[in-house]
Amino acid sequence: MTLSDVQKEETPRAHRRRPKRKHRVLRWSATTLSVLILGTAGAGYLYYQHLNGNIEKGERASGDSKVRRADANAAGQTPMNILLIGSDSRNSDENVALGGSRDTRGNPPLGDVQMLIHLSADRRSAAVVSIPRDTRVDIPECKDPDTGRTYPPTNTIINESLARGGAGCTLATWQNLTGVYIDHWMTIDFAGVVSMADAIGGVEVCVKQNVWDRPLPGVPGGSGLKLTAGRKKVEGKQALQWLRTRHAWGSDPLRARAQHMYMNSMIRTLKQQNVFTDTGRLMNLAEAATKSLKVSEEIGTVKKLYDLGTQLKTVPTDRITMTTMPTVEDDQDSNHLLPDGANAEKIWTMLRDDVPFDDKGTKAEEKKPASKEQASADPAADKDEIGVLVQNATRSSTLAPVGGRAGSVAQTLVDEGFTRATADVSAVLSEERTIVRYPSAELAGDAQSVAKSLGIPLSSVKKSTDVSGVTVLVGADWRTGTAYPKESTPEAGDLPGNSDEINGSDTKQCMDVYAPYRW
Repeated sequence: MTLSDVQKEETPRAHRRRPKRKHRVLRWSATTLSVLILGTAGAGYLYYQHLNGNIEKGERASGDSKVRRADANAAGQTPMNILLIGSDSRNSDENVALGGSRDTRGNPPLGDVQMLIHLSADRRSAAVVSIPRDTRVDIPECKDPDTGRTYPPTNTIINESLARGGAGCTLATWQNLTGVYIDHWMTIDFAGVVSMADAIGGVEVCVKQNVWDRPLPGVPGGSGLKLTAGRKKVEGKQALQWLRTRHAWGSDPLRARAQHMYMNSMIRTLKQQNVFTDTGRLMNLAEAATKSLKVSEEIGTVKKLYDLGTQLKTVPTDRITMTTMPTVEDDQDSNHLLPDGANAEKIWTMLRDDVPFDDKGTKAEEKKPASKEQASADPAADKDEIGVLVQNATRSSTLAPVGGRAGSVAQTLVDEGFTRATADVSAVLSEERTIVRYPSAELAGDAQSVAKSLGIPLSSVKKSTDVSGVTVLVGADWRTGTAYPKESTPEAGDLPGNSDEINGSDTKQCMDVYAPYRW
C-alpha cells in the first residue's frame, strides 16, 4: 500500500471531495483536443512533405542572358513575371496515348505553348502574352543542366528552345527577345493538363459552329476535338484537345486565342469555387498541381507555390488582359512567323515599364511613377580621363545589325571630350535597349557622365560584372543618329491593334471554326 493509499483510507469517505463532472469533462476534452491537434499536425506535416515530394524542379535559367530584374516602384514593389510552358513530351505511356505520334517517343520535348504571365508591382492588374510556337527567334547558347550538353546559339522557331537545355533555355530566349526579367517558369505536359482539368471540374468554352479537328486529305494530324456549336464544359482529355487544336481554328495565333479563352474561363471558375477557403477543393488541386507541374527551383515548395497563388488571386478578372505577341509572316518560310517589329517592342516596353494592358485602373495606377534616377555620390572624373568602350548591339530578333554604330557613337563621345573612347569592332551583340554598364561603384559617376553626354537616361546605367570598364552598348532602339532618341512611354491600355487582347471578364468570346473542320 502506498502513502497515497494510506492517506485515502484515513480520510473519511464522506469528507472526500470528488471532482465535479464538468471539470472531468473539460479535462477529458482538453486531453483529447491535444491528441487531435498533435495528430493533425503530424498528418499535416506528412501531407505537406508528400506534396513537396511531388514537385519536380529545374534550373531557372540555363542560357546566356544579360537581363536584369526590374527596379522597384516608389512603394518598394516589383512586378513578377512567370513563364508558362506547355510541353509536347511523349516520354510516358500516358502522354503517348494523349498526344499520339508514337514515333516521336523519347525525342526531346518541344514547347508548343508559351505564355508570359506579368503580375503588376501593385498586384492590381495582370497581363498574359503568348508567342506562337512557329515564331522564329534567336535562341542563345544553352547548357542542359541534366546532361551537361552545351547547345550553340541558333536562329529558329521558339518551340525548339525547350529541347536545347530545358525550360531554363526557353526562359533565357524570352529574356533576350523581350528585355523582361522573368522570375520563374512552370511547365506542364499532356497528362498534367488532363489532371488539372479534372481537378478543376471542367471549364466552359464556346464554338460558333460544330467543330471536329481531324485529319483531312493532305492535312494530317488534328487534336480530335469534336463539339457541337454553343457553350460547352470541357474537362480531362477534351480540355487537352481544346488547348491543342490548331487546324480547326485556322492558325497558330488563333490557337493562342482559344487558349486565352480557356485560361480566362478557368480563372473565373476557380474564383467562383472559392478554392482558397475550401479545404477539400484546395487539397485536390494541390495534389493535381504538384504532380502536374515542373517548376523552377526557387519556387519548388508547396508554401512558395501557395504564396504565388495568393498573389495571383488578388487580381480581379476585369484587370486581366490576355494577348498574343504581334507577328508578321516569315520572309524565309511562309509557315513561320516573325515578331512584328515596333508593335512587338511596344508590348515588351509596357511589360518592362509595368504599364497596365488595360485602362480600368485609377488615374494614379495608370500613371506609373518614374524610375528613380539618382546621381552617383561618387563624382565623375574629368572627361578626358574616363576610358569608354562602345559596342554595337543593334541586332535584334527582327532586325539585322546596323554596321558602324560603335564607331559612330565612339566618335560622338570623343567630340564631347571623352578622348579615351574607343569602338569595339570585334563583335555585334544584341540588346533591345541601349545601356551603359560599369563594373564597380567607383565608376558609377563616370558611367553616368557618359550617359548624360549621349542623352541616355540614368535608369539605363547599370552595374555589371560582365564588363571591365565603362561600356556603352548601342542597342536596337538607337539605329541611327548621334543623339539617343527620346523615348515615348506607352499609356495604360494602349496596346497594338494586332495583339488580339481579351479581357478576363469577357464571357461572350466564342471561337469561329475554319470551314473544312465544321460538321
